[in-house]
Amino acid sequence: MSEFEHLADVADLPDGALLGVTRADGTEICLFNFRGTIGAVGNICTHAEFYMSDGTLRNDGTVECAWHGARFDCQSGRACRGPAEDPLPVYQVRIEGTRVLVGPPAEVKAA
Repeated sequence: MSEFEHLADVADLPDGALLGVTRADGTEICLFNFRGTIGAVGNICTHAEFYMSDGTLRNDGTVECAWHGARFDCQSGRACRGPAEDPLPVYQVRIEGTRVLVGPPAEVKAA
C-alpha cells in the first residue's frame, strides 16, 4: 500500500485556496495552492487548535490562522508570527494527473 493518499483534486484548489482534508488515519491536513504550487501542512494551529484551512493564504507564502492571527510559512511550517511558537508539520505532496496525493511528513531543513 502506498504512503500517499488521494485527498483532493487539483480543481478543488484554485490559486490562493486553502482546503481542509482528513487522512484515513484521522490526521487533519490543510492543502494550499500558493501561486500554482500545491502543498500540505497540518490543519491544526499549534497555538490554539483552530483549523488553519479556515484562515487565509497570504501573498508572502504564509497561512494565517483566523482565530488569533498566528502565521506559518507554507514551505517549512515555521511559525512566522505569534502567538504561535511551534511549527506546523509539512507533508509530502504528489500531483498525479488531476489527483492531489498526500504522503508522510516531509523532512524540512531548518532556516
